[in-house]
Amino acid sequence: MKDKIIARLREIEKREHVKILYAVESGSRGWGFESEDSDYDVRFVYAHPLDWYLSIGQQRDVIEYPKSNMLDISGWDIKKALKLFKNSNSPLYEWFSSPTIYIERDGFTEKLRDLMPVFYSPVSCLYHYLHMAKGNYRHYLKGGRVRIKKYFYVLRPLLACMWVERNKTIPPMEFEKLFQAQRLDRELATEITKLLKRKRAAGELAVGDRVDVINSFLEAKIEYFEHYTETMKGKKPKEDGVLDIFFQGIVKKFKN
Repeated sequence: MKDKIIARLREIEKREHVKILYAVESGSRGWGFESEDSDYDVRFVYAHPLDWYLSIGQQRDVIEYPKSNMLDISGWDIKKALKLFKNSNSPLYEWFSSPTIYIERDGFTEKLRDLMPVFYSPVSCLYHYLHMAKGNYRHYLKGGRVRIKKYFYVLRPLLACMWVERNKTIPPMEFEKLFQAQRLDRELATEITKLLKRKRAAGELAVGDRVDVINSFLEAKIEYFEHYTETMKGKKPKEDGVLDIFFQGIVKKFKN
């Protein structure tokens, strides 16, 4: 599948007349709790030729294609990506720690990984993951029977919140790293491990009974972090001159 994805990305480069600087696996296959029928969620950052950025018109800064054959693929223009990077965008920061990289070129990620600690905001990160956890819990885990994979759409962001609270650093993308880093109650950890095995063995649409010990943990942590975020103080915005220089260096290499 990796070869097929890389070939597809090369096709996109030719069709859209762009250069893909970085492409990774996101979603459940990047998070590490995929099933056999999970989609491949490919995300990438790309650059246009230099002249594209000199237009006074409003330009579309995303590339998206309809999902097909288990492949969900989309990307952001480098200018959009760097604006989000400056604001400590958590999904983008996740891409830079993805365990599966399809394309990496022009020193793009090496420089940005060096800059991540400069622009990273624990407050922004925590709010992002808490919002994700609350929304998914409210929509998917209130009933007596629930889709198994939705548990991990709440567990992973809450474990990321716990990581941020303890370490104040960028949380890893993979669920296992977040899970193993916490000192969870033995019964809770056992139930999560059992659920993870079921998720990987079952299909994407598999349904199971509500797991009360996990639900209680999720509800308690959501309530805790709702209060905790009120005590956090944000960082002062960083000057983006270094990102301007980086951006200019990338697009000047791609002139036609």
